[in-house]
Amino acid sequence: MRTPTTVVFCHIDDLIPMSGSPLTGFPGFLDSLSEAGIPCVWVTARNRHELDPLLRRLGHASPFIAEGGSGVYLPEDYFHLKPARTIRLGRFICIPVAGPQPAAEEALNMLAEEVGVTVVPFRSLSLRELMQNTGLGKDAAEALTQRDFDELFFFAGTSDQDILRFRQKAAQLQFSVRPHGSLWSLAVHASLASCVRELRKLYDRALHARAFSVGMTIAPDAQELFPACDRCILLTGRQSPASDATSRQLPVPKSLPLFAVDTWDRALEAIQTRQFG
Repeated sequence: MRTPTTVVFCHIDDLIPMSGSPLTGFPGFLDSLSEAGIPCVWVTARNRHELDPLLRRLGHASPFIAEGGSGVYLPEDYFHLKPARTIRLGRFICIPVAGPQPAAEEALNMLAEEVGVTVVPFRSLSLRELMQNTGLGKDAAEALTQRDFDELFFFAGTSDQDILRFRQKAAQLQFSVRPHGSLWSLAVHASLASCVRELRKLYDRALHARAFSVGMTIAPDAQELFPACDRCILLTGRQSPASDATSRQLPVPKSLPLFAVDTWDRALEAIQTRQFG
């Protein structure tokens, strides 16, 4: 591992689709960060099985945060000094933040019964039903359900008010309930901020100094990521204007239009020079 002075935490779900090509310019941006010795930590709602082909295709060898802040995944021997609390998941060392399965599965059943709503866990569907509901091929549909921490589900015959009650009760119990495309996910004690803190401590130890962290995301994902980083880059142009997404965020992010020709060059310059005005 190269000794970093800066670490980038980047939400990638809107930048790298599960099928097809990444957003124009993004792979080159990743290559430029790598050449500069700046780690880019992917932040995603996907699981490690979904990510694995993308990691291999793009040659990504830095840690990533998966399942919506449920855990930090480290390549083997990435850090010389090992974290205090880890579990092995496939070819990765993982720092668990959320409760590992079946914690989320049990929590979903308990919460649905307590609130009085009907939920359908995605893992309960047949492979054919999975493919029909997601439009994914066989391998991708199977990978979607192989969760280490969170539980995917959908509501059945439930009103908006029922969903609101469900989410309010989940928050009281410190369960994270988030939209996941057309589905929902539930995790027990997931925290993106905690994942970022765990990684920052490891980079600080590797550097023997405090690493400088930069968060990058599109507006809907800013609320959790930005407060955990030193400086931020907001990619605008989808769903919400920057002022709506960041009205309570500190520090004030640098806003860049997602689809501008020079966006990735400007982002790289800001990161390398640490100039975010």
